[in-house]
Order: sequence, then structure tokens, then C-alpha cells
Amino acid sequence: MTTILAKKAFLRTGWANDVRLRMSDGLIESVETGCNVGSDDDFVASVVIPGIANAHSHAFQRALAGHAEQRGPAGRDTFWSWREQMYRLAGSIDAHGLAAIARQAFSEMLSVGYTSVAEFHYLHGKPNGGRGRCAMFQAIAQAAADTGIRLTYVPVLYERAGFDRPGPAAQQLRFSMSPNEFVDHYECARETADKNITVGIGAHSLRAVSESSLRRLADVSRRDECPMHMHIAEQPAEVEQCLARYNARPVEWLLGELSPTDHWCLVHATHITVEELASLSQCGAVVCLCPSTEANLGDGLFPLRPWLDQGGRIAIGSDSQITINPYEELRWLEYGQRLSGRSRNVVAGPDEHSGQVLFEQAVKGGGLACGHGAGQLRAGMPADLVTLDGESAMFAGHDAETMLDALVFVGARLPIDRVMVGGEWRVIDGVHVANSETSRGFAEVVRTLWPASAA
Repeated sequence: MTTILAKKAFLRTGWANDVRLRMSDGLIESVETGCNVGSDDDFVASVVIPGIANAHSHAFQRALAGHAEQRGPAGRDTFWSWREQMYRLAGSIDAHGLAAIARQAFSEMLSVGYTSVAEFHYLHGKPNGGRGRCAMFQAIAQAAADTGIRLTYVPVLYERAGFDRPGPAAQQLRFSMSPNEFVDHYECARETADKNITVGIGAHSLRAVSESSLRRLADVSRRDECPMHMHIAEQPAEVEQCLARYNARPVEWLLGELSPTDHWCLVHATHITVEELASLSQCGAVVCLCPSTEANLGDGLFPLRPWLDQGGRIAIGSDSQITINPYEELRWLEYGQRLSGRSRNVVAGPDEHSGQVLFEQAVKGGGLACGHGAGQLRAGMPADLVTLDGESAMFAGHDAETMLDALVFVGARLPIDRVMVGGEWRVIDGVHVANSETSRGFAEVVRTLWPASAA
């Protein structure tokens, strides 16, 4: 058993002082408040908060971060021009390389307070076009085991190039599966995954998955009560194509045809109408927002305040790994809304604090989207938590009321001391326990993928 005595801890009911948490078998066994006398077995922490779930990740794109910022010759770069560069990189990564890249991404996530990740995985085949799909899943699973992050594995069906293109393009061949192959892969992952892995189902998007296949995936998700993730309404072109094909906008069509539930996580949903927001909020689905990636790709801004006013749930994700920092994602989620509406404290209700609202939304929505519910410091929940240095300059002059505001809005180095997942310390003194070995393996792989940069 591990015990932590926290001077301050953020519990389900808010901040509490002198909290003792007992952990056993990877779970929080008990939470007691007012425990101002420690024992020799206690690890004494200044501040303890729940870990945050990273609800949307493409780990392999960690090797692309910073390599797509040269303007192209066409005069205007967009998501679609970025996608071509992503395809070129994806075509070169094998299972060994994917494991090294994912280890780096996952260790970086842990070091900044992500304790779990939903890996939206469509890099199934081999670089030479061979099948070998289990090898790529095993690379992701091994990277999660090596780093200690809690994994929700979301295999993704990607079967066509567009609404009017029934097969995949050449660059998409290693992503593609038939629906039968996909379901077999999903079942195999469920059978072989260990207890720290939740297996979900992913449909890449309406443009990349046929109507009949999407219905089949939704049926399997409903049968197994597992997370169902999908990109939706990320780009105006997708909305236009969906209107031409189905005579409905993407979210409108999904709501009318498939009746999503609270097991669903819709990623981006950037180009959504007020009417769609109202209907979507009623089904309980989580919308996963990835502000740093959405900004990097020029996607646009999700209408956050109207969504929250409808009682909508949100999660956050690192997506393309251009930024791996949950608090920066939350900061820019709020800042995007401030810039758009030319007002402040958009996410908060009357007398609420923006940092705390953002944090609570990300913790609750992320745990739901990942299918494990982790994120609350209470008995019976996974022992996934973060300890903070309460003496950090970031917190100088702050009390419990504004501490989460400081964590989100002060753009300084995060005062993270330790990170625990499943009762095991994965980050100590702000550094992942396997940091140097992981970084060396990542550097070796990336230098082969970007040989011109290997000076």
C-alpha cells in the first residue's frame, strides 16, 4: 500500500486540506481529510490534483512536429497541404520506429500531467504495403507499458478517400482495412490487451467511412459499451461534401442516422451550427477539442460558450503533438474564445474561475471519452494523480481559490513534482523515470526519418 499526505488536494467536492490518500492494487482505497499528523509511511506532498486524460492522440505525429512549417509554393497552406506531408512521414514508419516515437510522446505526456491517452490509431499496415496490423498495435501497447501511461487504444477504420471515392488513395493504403478486417482487429485487441488498456472503436470520419460500415461500428460499440471516437466537421470542405452527398451537415447527419450516446467522442466538431449543438448536447456525447493542433492547421474555433450553455461535455487532446501540455491546451482553448468574442473569462459562469472550470471539464470529459472514468480523487477510482510544488513561484500569492487559474493561465514551467498512474510513480522530480533512454531511442529513429536534419 502507498499513502500520500497532501497539504492540499483537489477532490470531487473541491479543495481540501490535510488529505491522506491510500492506494492499493492500482486504485485509491480511501480518502481522509483533516489528517494533519503524518506517519513514517506517508509520502508528503504539497498539492495533489487528478491527472488529465489526453482524449485524442496520433502518437506517430510527434515525429512531424516542427517539420511542416515551411510555406509551400502554392501561395496558401491549409490542412490539406499539411496532410500530404503527414502522409509522406507515415509511409516511412515501421513498428520499431512507432514504438520509439510513441514512447517519447507518452513520456512527455506524463511529465506534464496527462495520466492517460486515447490513441486514435490508423497506422495499421507496414511501410511496404504489407498487412502486419497487429505489429503496429503491439508497438503502441508496448510504448504505453514502458512509460506507464494508461492507454485507451482506439483502432480506426479508414476505408475510402472521400465521399465520392470508394477506395483509399495510394498514400492511404497502409491505413485502410475492410470492415471485416477491422472488426477482427478490434476483437484481437480486446482479447490480447492487458488490464491497463481500454479498447475502443474509431471511425476516421464521415468522408473516410461508408454509411453501412459506420452503422456496423456503432452497433459493435453499443454491444460492448466501449468508447466510439470519430473526427467530424473539422474542415469546411468536409461539410460541403457531406451536404452534397447526404443533403445534411456532418453532425446533423450523424444525429439523425446513428443516435450517438455518452459513449461517443466527437473530435473537433469545429464547423457546427447552434441547432446541431443543442441536439448533440442532449445525447451526452463528449466533444474533444485540440486547440494547439486546430490552430496549427488553421481549422477554426469551436463555439465553446454555446456548447457549455447547453450542458455539453468537453475533453482535450494533443492530436498532432505540436504541443504536449494540457494546461497550454486549456489556456488556448479559452484564449481562442476571448479573441473571437473580444471578451474575457468566456468559459466561466457568474463568479466562477476560468482555470478551475476548464480543469474540471477536461478531467470529467476526458475520463468519460477514454472509457475508464479516471480523474477523480475518490475511493474506488484509479490511482492516477499529480503532485505539485506548492512553493513554486507560479503559486506565490495564490490560495486554493485561484491556484488552478495560475496553473492554466501562467505560461511558465509547470511546477509538477511527481506523477502517479495506477499507484506507480512514473515521474519523479518532474522527469519521467525512463527519460534519457526514451529520448535516445526517439532521436535515433527520427534522424532516419529526417536524414537531411541529422547533422
